[in-house]
Amino acid sequence: MRVLIINPNTTASITERICEIASRLHPTIEFIPATGRFGAEYISCRAAAAIAGHATLDAYAEKAVGCQAVLLACFGDPGLFALREIASIPVIGLAEASCQAATLGDRKFSIVTGGERWGAMLQEFVSSIGLADQCASIKCVAPTGGEIANNPAKALSILSSACNQCAEEDKADVIILGGAGLAGIAEQLRPAIKVPVICSIEAGVQRVVGALQQPFAKPRHGDMAFPPTFATQGISAGLSLLLSSRPHQQE
Repeated sequence: MRVLIINPNTTASITERICEIASRLHPTIEFIPATGRFGAEYISCRAAAAIAGHATLDAYAEKAVGCQAVLLACFGDPGLFALREIASIPVIGLAEASCQAATLGDRKFSIVTGGERWGAMLQEFVSSIGLADQCASIKCVAPTGGEIANNPAKALSILSSACNQCAEEDKADVIILGGAGLAGIAEQLRPAIKVPVICSIEAGVQRVVGALQQPFAKPRHGDMAFPPTFATQGISAGLSLLLSSRPHQQE
């Protein structure tokens, strides 16, 4: 089995870290890394997220052949629904998978991540997947995810404080530590947090594994069916071909 891991940030070291964690969790699956060819080094605003949506589709068009599923490894899932529309294999997003895992048992969840502008963006995302009522709070610490990735030890104290604030003040039953740049940090924080802490990478990988174990059929009708073909200008040859012709079913 091969899973394409798309990181629409342009920081390859983060992609490699995600693949390392995924391979450790499920060594029998081959995880194929795909880092954004263009865009922000780390997504921290709406403009960067919009560009990342394009980079997500571009990476799928270039590298998805031979893969059986896709993990969109950027919390906030830029381009998730557009990718599902054009993809012929299952597509799992970190944020969606984490939120769905957090709400099992009718729990209230909070999200802790890096970068102040993500608060409103994630609130909109949670609402878009119908889980706003179960979201107790979203807390964005001052360092961006990219800054946390560069020096995770420095961010442990502020992340721990934010998580416990969510549990104590916002009454969250579970905390999602969201962000590709925060990969691996949840394990270090768990002993100091009063409620369970979900690592978004772990949640995404588990959801992908579940998808691989279920039959997948591309919808023939509805908004996740293949869209009508259309011509494009100025985008990569691979993506242009994918959008202008009916995609083949991946083997």
